[in-house]
Amino acid sequence: MIIIDRIAMIIAIIGGLNWGSIGVFQFDIVAWICGGQSGVISRIVYILVGIAAIWCISLLFRDHEPRESVREVHHHG
Repeated sequence: MIIIDRIAMIIAIIGGLNWGSIGVFQFDIVAWICGGQSGVISRIVYILVGIAAIWCISLLFRDHEPRESVREVHHHG
């Protein structure tokens, strides 16, 4: 997995956890940390989460190759 895939997944997970917090506790963690929903930093975080989610959609349609090639083990006898 390339680094941008990991970054996108981490950001999307953060966004998902924030939405879970909003749904369960009616508490927006991003807004709380970044100074309200209309704050510049909050809006940047929300935009990054959206972009990350769009990037993660591409993960569903990619051909995934095995991380390591299977090595044949020969026994000498």
